[in-house]
Amino acid sequence: MSDQVAYPISIRGELTQPPSQGWWLLKWLLAIPHYIILVFLWIAFCVVWVIAFFAILFTGKYPRGLFDFNVGVLRWSWRVGFYSYQALGTDKYPPFTLESVDDYPADLQVEYPEKLSQGLVLVKWWLLAIPHLIIVGLFMGGYGGRGGGGLVSILAIIAAIILLFTGKYPEDIFKLVVGMNRWSYRVYAYVALMTDQYPPFRLWDD
Repeated sequence: MSDQVAYPISIRGELTQPPSQGWWLLKWLLAIPHYIILVFLWIAFCVVWVIAFFAILFTGKYPRGLFDFNVGVLRWSWRVGFYSYQALGTDKYPPFTLESVDDYPADLQVEYPEKLSQGLVLVKWWLLAIPHLIIVGLFMGGYGGRGGGGLVSILAIIAAIILLFTGKYPEDIFKLVVGMNRWSYRVYAYVALMTDQYPPFRLWDD
């Protein structure tokens, strides 16, 4: 039995069996409404981040309503990524909501911290996160992982090409892709000030 404490950020991704062999070729088009909404959600996310930064700095608390909103933005982003080119793990269209949807095959959860370090907030989002941001940049593309075209997308497309010809999404590639996403979203949440617990250097939950 592992003695590791569960990390407070978790993602779920369940491969739909079988995904359509060719549907992934159109997902860039089908996901456009989500991409447009996510642009505005991420702008709001950044504004909330600034407010939360000062709230934590002076009170040691992340305002719960703001916390839930930013968790929702990460959750929405992960669902769209799982549907599209961060995993291509399902053909089920993502819901337009910040809330968890139990019957959707992808979800993200972050435990609310009752108290956060007022001093750590000054350095964890940039200095302490640098090693992880370099790794996530390789996974997702660009420094910090928001550039696109990283290893995750490459592996997902390779899996989709295999799926196109064989009708089967390689399970090992799927696990690796979800693991890289798990690592990345843990780092996103840490940089977003949602936890003081340093992200583990691993792809898996245990």
